Amino acid sequence: MCGITGIVSSNNQNIEKQLVYDMTNLISHRGPDGHGYYFNKGVGFGHRRLSIIDIEGGHQPMSDIEKSIWITYNGEIYNFIDLKNQLIQKGYEFRTNCDTEVIIYAYKEWGEDAFSHLNGMFALAIWDSNNKKLVLARDRRGVKPLYWSMIGSKLIFSSEVKSIISNPGFKKVANIDAISSYLTFRQAIGDLTFFKGVEKLLPGHYLVYRNGDLKVNKYYDLPINNNKED
Repeated sequence: MCGITGIVSSNNQNIEKQLVYDMTNLISHRGPDGHGYYFNKGVGFGHRRLSIIDIEGGHQPMSDIEKSIWITYNGEIYNFIDLKNQLIQKGYEFRTNCDTEVIIYAYKEWGEDAFSHLNGMFALAIWDSNNKKLVLARDRRGVKPLYWSMIGSKLIFSSEVKSIISNPGFKKVANIDAISSYLTFRQAIGDLTFFKGVEKLLPGHYLVYRNGDLKVNKYYDLPINNNKED
């Protein structure tokens, strides 16, 4: 288990580093083995790490060699060795033995289609600096959590809701629909959370935030057999 946080501004407004530090510290229990940050104009990423694969080389946030693609990631990709071999054949060079770096180059090769290639459990954020684009993605079954919110021109995300609602600009208002859902089904169904303005990224979905434009897309749906027996 690891923890990810971040803030991205659509107008390239500088991100207050202390906010990202505080958001990341709030989920320190998710990653006792280390922490890291990435800041650039209009973007700030945080990461808490539980070291499992490539303990020495898997520090995050991580970038490609050109430092154009940055990732903060929670999860495990079971087929990362197979993907790595495919990407090596396509000419990509790797500096680590961890699955995180494989996701970076899978994204460079296939874009958002890369998530369909990943077999595993994950919640991740990618900053594509060439296109000034934030991409959030979650695994098919939603094993790893990922929440997001818009506060003005800033998109804020985290592995846990408390990091988001800790932001000074967030107004804490109960989401009655989510509470009603919990009392009925013992969970907040769909993308609901207990706070208005905070949403879950649904399993098998990815989010793209670029120049103030936000889109959520589905990359996976459970196949249903429509064949009927006579």
